Amino acid sequence: MKHERYKYSAEKSLMHFEFHSIGPKGEVKKIIEFSETNVKDIYNLAFGDFDEKTQRISDRVVTNNGDSLKVLATVASSVYAFTTERPQAWVFATGSTAVRTRLYRMGLTNNLAEISKDFNVYGLKDDQWEDFIIGEDYEAFLVKRK
Repeated sequence: MKHERYKYSAEKSLMHFEFHSIGPKGEVKKIIEFSETNVKDIYNLAFGDFDEKTQRISDRVVTNNGDSLKVLATVASSVYAFTTERPQAWVFATGSTAVRTRLYRMGLTNNLAEISKDFNVYGLKDDQWEDFIIGEDYEAFLVKRK
């Protein structure tokens, strides 16, 4: 994506990324994690604020730091990095809430022409995967490097 993004740090395996959102709410540590699923070559993308108390990702917090496009571009950048290392990987993502899933759909919709140059993009609707269609509501998303 051509949007401005945050610099992140990543583990050598590229399964764990960290960066900081900076805005009116201050500096907020964000985590992106890719984890294996029970299906070969399908990885779940988890993303959210780092909760200091639990030492885990909190994917329900609404940061409202005024930088959602920059944050989404950073997450997209991590998917590019992850799939460069693992070109066979399918990346599964869904929001922790319907509002978040809609936000991800909007991000895909607004950048589909660019994303589609490098990825096949699918949406889950009525328990069926289909090619991502702008304007359709989806429960989850799956991307695979071309």
